Amino acid sequence: MLKQFTKQEKSWMMYDWANSAHSIVVVTVLPIFFMSLFENDSLAVGWWGYVTSIAKMLIAVFAPFLGTLGDFKGLKKRLFAFFVAIGVLSCLALSGMPFAPIWQLILGLYALSMIGFSGAEIYYNSFITDVTTKDRMDKVSSWGFALGYIGGSTIPFIIFLVLMKLVSPSLALAISFGLTGIWWGAFTIPMLKNVHQEFYIEREPGMLRQSFKRVGATFNQIRKYRSMFLFLLAYFFFIDGVNTIISMSTAYGTALNIDNTQMLLALLMVQLLAFPFAILYSVLAKRFGARKMIAVGIGVYVLICFVGFGVTKTWHFWALAALVATSQGGIQALSRSLFGRMIPDPRQSNEFFGFFEIFGKFSAIMGPALFSAVTMYTARKMALSHPEWVQDSIDKAATPYGVLSVLILFIVGGVLFYFSGRAAKRDATI
Repeated sequence: MLKQFTKQEKSWMMYDWANSAHSIVVVTVLPIFFMSLFENDSLAVGWWGYVTSIAKMLIAVFAPFLGTLGDFKGLKKRLFAFFVAIGVLSCLALSGMPFAPIWQLILGLYALSMIGFSGAEIYYNSFITDVTTKDRMDKVSSWGFALGYIGGSTIPFIIFLVLMKLVSPSLALAISFGLTGIWWGAFTIPMLKNVHQEFYIEREPGMLRQSFKRVGATFNQIRKYRSMFLFLLAYFFFIDGVNTIISMSTAYGTALNIDNTQMLLALLMVQLLAFPFAILYSVLAKRFGARKMIAVGIGVYVLICFVGFGVTKTWHFWALAALVATSQGGIQALSRSLFGRMIPDPRQSNEFFGFFEIFGKFSAIMGPALFSAVTMYTARKMALSHPEWVQDSIDKAATPYGVLSVLILFIVGGVLFYFSGRAAKRDATI
C-alpha cells in the first residue's frame, strides 16, 4: 500500500505510527487508572480536565516562538527530537506508577508527556512542506493518521488488552506505559534518519531575539490573509471539540459506570474503523475538496454531542465510539494539509505551524475546562436539589451535560469555517 509514497513521505508518516501509542495508552487508558484512585468521580474528572488544559496551555504559550526558532537552518529536527525525548521519558517514568500510585505525580508525568507530544507536533506537522508537494498533502496527511490508527494505536492497545488477561492489572499497566515510551522512541528513528529540513532561513546573530520579532511579523502576515485567519479561528473551536472528546472519553465512560473492558474494546474498535475512514476522507477530499469534507466532519461531531448526551447503556457507548471513528482522523488530517497549502513561503512553515499549534493548543485549554466546569457545577446543583441521591447517581446525571457543552465549540467553529471558505474565494486562495 505504501509503494505510492516516497521514502521521505513514508518516514514522515511513520511518526504518526510512533506517537499514536501515546494517544491511546496515555490519553485514554491512563484516565481509567487515575479515576480508580478517587471515590468521587466528578472530582477526578475535574482534576484530569484542568491538568490537561494547563499542560496544553504551557506549550501553546511558547508555540509561535518555538515555531519561528525552528525555521533556522538545522534547528527543526533538533527541537523535534528534544520534545520527543521529553515525551518518551515521561512514559517510561509512568511505568512505575501502578506500583506506587501517587495521583499528584501521575498528573505531573501525564502533563510532561503531553508537553513532549505537543511540542514535537509543531515540528512534525511543519515537516509536511519538506517531504511532499502541495497537491499530495491531503493524501500524505490522511495516510499518516491512518497508519497511526491501524498500527500505533491498535497494536500497543491490543498488547495491553492481552496483558490484562495474563497478568495483574498493575503489571499490565506498567508494561504498557513502558512499551509506549519504547514504541514512540523506536518508530521515530525513520523520521530522524530520512526526513530533512529542505526549507529554512540561514542562522544569524541573535536568533532568539529575532525569533521573538518574527512572531509578531508572522501574525501580521496571517492577518493579511483573511481566509487563513478565519480558518485558524474556526480551527481554534472545532479542533478543541475533537480533542476534548478524545481526552475526556474514558473519564466520561467511567463516570457513567461503563464496564472498563467494554469501554476499552469500544476504543479498540475506534482505532480499527478510523483507519479506513481516514483514507476515505482523503479520497473524498480529492473529489469534493478538503473544505467540504472538513465541514462534513464538523457536522458529524455536532451529532456526536447530541448522541453523547443520551448515553446511558454500554451499547450506546459503542454506537458513540463508532460515530467518532468515522471522522476523528479525517477532520484532523485535512485540517493539517489544508493549512499547509495556505502557507505562502515554505521556508516559514515552522512559523505558520507555530500559530497553527497555538490555536489548536489554546483551544484545548478551553474544551476540557468547559467540560469539567459544567460537569462539576451540574453535580453540585444536583447534590443540593436531590440530597437523597448517592454520589454515583449524581455523577451519572451530571456528566452528560459536560458532553453537551462541547456542542458550543462545534457550532462556533462551523460558522467561522463557513466564512473562511467565502473569504478564500475572494482571496483566490485555497
